[in-house]
Amino acid sequence: MTPAKDALAHSSLFEGLPREQMEAIRRIAVSRQAQKGEIIFSQGDPGNGFYIVDDGVVKVFTVSGEGKEQILHILGGGEPFGEVAAFTGRTFPAHAEALTDCRLWFFPKNAFVQLVQGHSTLSLNMIALLCARLHQFAAQVESLSLKAVPSRLATYLMVLAEEQEATDSVVLKISKGQLASLLGTIPETLSRVLARLSDQGLIQVEGKSIRLKDVEGLLELSEQ
Repeated sequence: MTPAKDALAHSSLFEGLPREQMEAIRRIAVSRQAQKGEIIFSQGDPGNGFYIVDDGVVKVFTVSGEGKEQILHILGGGEPFGEVAAFTGRTFPAHAEALTDCRLWFFPKNAFVQLVQGHSTLSLNMIALLCARLHQFAAQVESLSLKAVPSRLATYLMVLAEEQEATDSVVLKISKGQLASLLGTIPETLSRVLARLSDQGLIQVEGKSIRLKDVEGLLELSEQ
């Protein structure tokens, strides 16, 4: 498992902070465990703090009135979640579930706010994180509302390649059913799209590994 201090130090929220500030952050962090399938918080729960994944994978999702799940985020080591609710004083707008056994760090809202008030660098990091979340949601809404499923999939593969610093293949962190939910479609449609892109010579699917055979073609498809 990833060392706890490394996960915090490499989080986008704490990147670049001096050692004394990191020590202050670790003093208020509360270690928590979550078993695979465990709900970490539910939509409507009080936003009394936020989390950072130390080790494991977490999904953040909503459920429609008809029971359809829409995945909003898939998060791994060093990534924060629940921070928007904590800093707007509202309830959590979505559910969070552990996709694997997870080790988490929980930051109580009041203690963290006091810390932010005394450190301008941390305040700027928090603003940058919230702006990034807003940009991510705007891009996701645009993709789900304007792009066809093949374009959504191509966009996701390009983002995944960037995250994994890969040039010729990527590895899915989630099941194909969960990927379908993330892309706003159903597993049957995703399977057809994967087969279509394979037939077109854009990708080659090998279990959870997807070879990117034509990156330029995928980029062109993602922009349609």
